[in-house]
Amino acid sequence: MAFSLLYMIQTLIYRLILIACVMSLSACGSWEIVPGATDDADKSFTAPDRTKRTSDMSAIEAFKDETKKVDDYLLYDGDDIFIEVVNRPELSGLQRIGPDGRITLSVAGSIPIRNLTREEAAAAITKALSPYYLSIFTTVRVEHYNSNRVTIVGRVERPGEILFNTPPTLLDILAKAGGMPLQRKEQVLTRCAIIRNDKILWVDLSRLLLGDTSLNVSLQRNDTVYIPDSSDTSVFVLGAVTRPGVFSLTPQMSFMDALAQAGGPTKEANYSDLHLIRPRDNVNMSIDLADILEPQKTLDVAIKEGDIIYVPRNAVGKVGYIIQQINPFSVLFTVGTSLSAMP
Repeated sequence: MAFSLLYMIQTLIYRLILIACVMSLSACGSWEIVPGATDDADKSFTAPDRTKRTSDMSAIEAFKDETKKVDDYLLYDGDDIFIEVVNRPELSGLQRIGPDGRITLSVAGSIPIRNLTREEAAAAITKALSPYYLSIFTTVRVEHYNSNRVTIVGRVERPGEILFNTPPTLLDILAKAGGMPLQRKEQVLTRCAIIRNDKILWVDLSRLLLGDTSLNVSLQRNDTVYIPDSSDTSVFVLGAVTRPGVFSLTPQMSFMDALAQAGGPTKEANYSDLHLIRPRDNVNMSIDLADILEPQKTLDVAIKEGDIIYVPRNAVGKVGYIIQQINPFSVLFTVGTSLSAMP
């Protein structure tokens, strides 16, 4: 009789705990907030195009055509030049070309010499002095090539400006910048960008370093070379996944790529209502994992920096999670122990 009464009490307590768990889930839902999908969210996402990680050969050839082949150096802002006016030491001396492309002489005043060769600059100086002096002969030589520079930034040992006397190639600049040391073993050298005015050329560095010389682009003055780091951009995978956290964004990463990096959904996940959230555009796309696995390529969309993948738990998983936290069996054990100890 005592055992039957104890069993009935334990069963009643267990049911009350389950009812309380379910009511707490349905009433407040405060333990997990699942964001609602926005209308037409799929229009804000595009499928990844893995063929466009680097520029095609036509763009590379166009960059090569832009590189002017000049037989002589063109003077530019910041260069230090020495002007020698024969038999006129008072007019001779070191001059730095200003940011306006001009030099200033005491008699002739301001003289524009930007983008002139040494011979053309000497002729311009002679012409400017001729009204004031007879039988003027001038020579110009470059003391410091301060304007002939390429800037390199990103994953290199020595980022910054690199000066050169003759137009360098991409490999020349990479060598002077100290190469591309891998800061972490999982990083893989993939590509770099050459920025020229308003144009960007993406070069496949892995092919270049393996000997494809067609990618060894000649650089111009004021070009910028950028080598991205794999940790420069991030995406977030949260919720019911094996390894939630922040992951590095790779070129043309897809929804499934990011989900796989997080170890995939757990067994408690709601596979039919995964969420891809793009805060910058204020959109939330609901994705059914089964639709991707069919597959429907239009759903395996490309991920951008700052995107959030959120995997909610399903209803059964929620109940199981709360029961594990409450641990009703330990409660029943305690009650049962207490009852059995009663006289």
